[in-house]
Amino acid sequence: MVMNLQLTDDQALLRRGIREFAESEIRPHVREWDEAQQYSPALTPKLASLGLMGIQFPEQYGGAAMSFVDYCICIEELARVDPSICLSVAAHNGLGAAHIAAFGTEEQKRCYLVPLATGRKLAAWGLTEASAGSDAAAVRTSAVREGDCWVINGTKQFITHGRSGDLIVVMAVTSRGKGSRGISAFIVERGTPGFRAGKKEDKLGMRASETSEVIFENCRVPASQLLGVEGQGFINALQVLDAGRIGIAALAVGLAQGAHEAARDYAFVRRQFGQPIGAFQSIRAKLVENAGRIEAARLLTYRAASMKDQGRRTTLEAAMAKLYSSEIAVRVAEDGVQIHGGYGFIKDYPAEKFFRDVKLTTIGEGTSEIQRLVIARQLLAA
Repeated sequence: MVMNLQLTDDQALLRRGIREFAESEIRPHVREWDEAQQYSPALTPKLASLGLMGIQFPEQYGGAAMSFVDYCICIEELARVDPSICLSVAAHNGLGAAHIAAFGTEEQKRCYLVPLATGRKLAAWGLTEASAGSDAAAVRTSAVREGDCWVINGTKQFITHGRSGDLIVVMAVTSRGKGSRGISAFIVERGTPGFRAGKKEDKLGMRASETSEVIFENCRVPASQLLGVEGQGFINALQVLDAGRIGIAALAVGLAQGAHEAARDYAFVRRQFGQPIGAFQSIRAKLVENAGRIEAARLLTYRAASMKDQGRRTTLEAAMAKLYSSEIAVRVAEDGVQIHGGYGFIKDYPAEKFFRDVKLTTIGEGTSEIQRLVIARQLLAA
């Protein structure tokens, strides 16, 4: 099928609007929020005013009703300035809220999706555990039915918004012995007895996006908090991850674009041997090669997003986009540090932060190794 990957006038306007917002409201605070390991709560209503807390969700639930390509545009432009803020927006939209939007009942959507989409509440999503990372089906967190309640016990690891989130969608084993088909999803609100945040992680990069453990100790939730069909939680989680991987690919593209622009601008300001270093063939080669890589990653990502908008399955295309975009972003960020030389190693310039932030794109929502497994399985099954 031939796809038109040319942006519409409305999409070009959207890109300009998000870029202007990121430049004026985020860029002045990037270093401050990185060092504080949190961003200002005042940013959330500003994000919400642009529809960025409910990008893809229907207007009837308070969302902006944008397409998946629109979503990628928003994510890319935020990541170009600050990948940390972008990660929080992507996790809120693409994981926790998306799971409710896709599999929640009408009552659950009215109760939870509306405040999430309008920015009044923040979502977290809990799948990963200390012993269940890439092997996500090996989760040990359990949920046992007791009368009209489910009792949840276990610990989740590396949870974005684990402390600040107003609710979490958590995957737990409800039927031992059934493997991945014995895992269900639940909505748990902050403040529920037995639900608390654990250790906040001190991370290499993406530091303004909070990550922590989440602990459940005899946490009782009403049966109405079951999200989707019992035993289908892990299968639904994989469907959420397919779309989420396109979002991470867009994040990687935006990060790469930001790192590339910083290196390009520096190359024509920094002078050595009587001329800008951008005049040297070795520097030009890096910039030219990376420009092509970024554009190829963007096309892979937007192709997957376009297919998603058409309602087509994107398991293969999402994995390809995520794998390629994240790995070329690492290359671009590394070259950015190299082009800056000694200045790429200090915090006065953006190169070092892009370099720290970028590595997560090859790990989060499925490592590069897992993407290769997914791609191989899809190709061999074709």
